[in-house]
Amino acid sequence: MELIHIVEALIFAAPEPISSAEIAKAVRRAAGDLDDSFAHQLENTSPKEIERAITELSERLGQSGSPLELREGSSGWRFFTHSDYADWIRALLPEMRPERLSPAALETLALVAYRQPITKADIEAVRGVSVDGTIQKLMDRGLVHIGGRAELPGRPMLYETTEDFMEHFGVKDLEDLPNADELRKVELPTAQSEEEEADEGAPVEGSEDSPSEVVTSGAPAEEGVSAEPKPEITLDIEIAPENGEPENETPEEASQEAANEEST
Repeated sequence: MELIHIVEALIFAAPEPISSAEIAKAVRRAAGDLDDSFAHQLENTSPKEIERAITELSERLGQSGSPLELREGSSGWRFFTHSDYADWIRALLPEMRPERLSPAALETLALVAYRQPITKADIEAVRGVSVDGTIQKLMDRGLVHIGGRAELPGRPMLYETTEDFMEHFGVKDLEDLPNADELRKVELPTAQSEEEEADEGAPVEGSEDSPSEVVTSGAPAEEGVSAEPKPEITLDIEIAPENGEPENETPEEASQEAANEEST
């Protein structure tokens, strides 16, 4: 019997992921109850020794082509079947089909994972759509939970990822997320920044951006043309009456016409 085999048995039998410290504690307790020379050697087993045994066990599994592999999550170690055997396992357990997340759910989950704790309003500021239903689905699947309330007006709820999220994605710590440092440095819009931008863009009374009231008479003046009223233009037009005689004939004009008629 070797320590590595004891560790393998304990991880396999544990109903939940088990940490190196918990394994070491179980080994020490069992060694103290047993009366043999090998057990006495394990009475002072430390978590470091357990970690070395786990590393060796993981290497042996990989070299032997075992369908099992060891993974460490946020709460400890557990065995997983290798992905190469997924089709065979589905044939045995057809009712245990994996549930896939929609692109919208994945985007929302990524924002929570990389920016947690985060409010729903900040998620919506990035995605541009309401995420009420999406967050509820993530909570129903145990991937997201409410971690508290923000010190903001209205005390909005803060969302965080769960232990199940860490186990599902095989992440021991949030720092193990891909490109965690780089993505956290990216500036993203927030609900507060959008409100500030909206306030800055609003027209202020008396400012250059505020519309000025202009009262004009008639059609608006075109660009480059004065809006002042144009001078009135009058035309002297003589209109003949229906009998052909001009209206308002002067005495001089009447005598001149009579002389012209006598000469003709």
